Amino acid sequence: MTGSGGAVSSVDRDASQVGIDGPARGGTAADAAVATAAALGVTEPYSAGIGGGGFLVYYDARAKKVSTIDGRETAPATFTENTFRKPDGSAMDFNTVVNSGLSVGIPGTPALWAKALRDHGTLSFNEALKPAERLAAKGFVVDQTFHDQTAQNAARFSKFPETARIFLRDGQAPAVGSVFTNPDMAKAYRTLRMQGVDVLYRGRLGEAIVRESNAPHTAPGVSVMGGQMTMRDLAAYQALTKAPIHSQYKGLDVYGMPVPSSGGIAVAEILNLMKAYEDRTGKATSQVSDVDYLHRFSEASATAFADRNRYVGDVPNVPVSELINPKFAAERACSFDPTRAQPRPIPFGSPDGSYTSCTPGTTAQPEPYEGHSTTHLTATDRWGNVASYTLTIEQTGGSGITVPGWGFLLNNELTDFNFTPLTPGVPDPNLPGPGKRPRSSMSPTILMKDGAPFLSVGSPGGATIITSVSQTVLGYLDRDLSLVDAIAAPRLSSRNGSSEGAEPAFLASPAAARLGALGHALSDAGEIGAVTAIHSLGQGRFEAAAEPVRRGGGSAMVVQPTP
Repeated sequence: MTGSGGAVSSVDRDASQVGIDGPARGGTAADAAVATAAALGVTEPYSAGIGGGGFLVYYDARAKKVSTIDGRETAPATFTENTFRKPDGSAMDFNTVVNSGLSVGIPGTPALWAKALRDHGTLSFNEALKPAERLAAKGFVVDQTFHDQTAQNAARFSKFPETARIFLRDGQAPAVGSVFTNPDMAKAYRTLRMQGVDVLYRGRLGEAIVRESNAPHTAPGVSVMGGQMTMRDLAAYQALTKAPIHSQYKGLDVYGMPVPSSGGIAVAEILNLMKAYEDRTGKATSQVSDVDYLHRFSEASATAFADRNRYVGDVPNVPVSELINPKFAAERACSFDPTRAQPRPIPFGSPDGSYTSCTPGTTAQPEPYEGHSTTHLTATDRWGNVASYTLTIEQTGGSGITVPGWGFLLNNELTDFNFTPLTPGVPDPNLPGPGKRPRSSMSPTILMKDGAPFLSVGSPGGATIITSVSQTVLGYLDRDLSLVDAIAAPRLSSRNGSSEGAEPAFLASPAAARLGALGHALSDAGEIGAVTAIHSLGQGRFEAAAEPVRRGGGSAMVVQPTP
């Protein structure tokens, strides 16, 4: 949709409508982002909500500055790098940890909402959450995606009586077309907005979270591990303002999320590598065939993930400036072969500031696991403020644990830590630790042109977020695709594993077979991502775009539509 006055794009029509009402009444992009996110907690409760966390990248038009807010969950103060290991040092079973209180991190989403409104909004916390409370109380119409996600999680939801009570109707997923209400979640929003965010971090809502995560209620015969969260952990939590990752691509300034997210770094490195491949081959990305473009994209993505896995985490001295240095990308591009895929996994590089040789790395690491849920929204207002916001409870349905009486699921974010070192003898930046934030792939991104907003973009999808955002940006900038077509294009996600994930439509294309002939091992990854984006056209006009098909199709709105 194209028009003026402000724009919102999300994966859900009800949430986008809640969000667009803010700019329509004179609110800011921050107001719209928080209201939309709260509504997504109602209609996308398996992807985001009060019990999760996220990252916001924000352009303040008055200050002419991009900043970020880190609302990532944290580990309890008692966590160590051995928390997810058995006595013999081996890793605990992953799914056992997911479906337990031990996977639950201290929620960051409510703190991020409060900070975003304080720093950039005009609405009070009370006002911003009212529409979500109303939506939870009155209900929304169940679509195929909500039904399917519920059905796919029904077995594990049934292990937790409160989750089964809230989300399963007579033990089954709600029927498509039925109205789904969540009075308990409405109560949670009402309590938050009336009593303020401290009711979660220092009050009775936090006490309920601590009790349930430490001793989850389970069905008869079911036993799960408890967590280690305390009220002191909740009281210590802060949503943090951080400087963004800032790189450049073909005259555009690219702003992304810093650590503990790897998204800003990895997207920057992918774009830098694509430019380095142009320089090495003398052929622009816009001029090569689809197969050659996708080959380049796959190699760039796998290379960036090799470096991300080795160096990025919530630890001191991450070599950020070197990882996003075009000279480092030029060195990494030395291994690029236009006619053949590099063997996977690609060894990580040496971002040491000395880029005079083309000596390839020697140590390769396996691909770590990361859940594929999450949600994303983008918002702008009449003043030119821009929000790109990704939020999550980790995998679809989070930990599976619902807080009794409050109607929202708790995250399983702490399983984003590596349980054991990825490679013996190689430092791992993503092991658990006290108060530590697990590494993320969330990639809310804002591109600027000549000092003004140009494109805001992001996606859900776990580790595939990085590739979905990069592929959308490249499709739009370099492959002559419209914004909607760049979002809808069949996806490839090469993350330096033994195979490269691809959507069924991609696997059915002629390009897939030709990539196979180049040595790419493709596998069916099902649906990948659900991008939302807004192109700022200048003079107060916007083009908002969302998925036409994935997750049942998204919703893009503007305040005043024009042809």
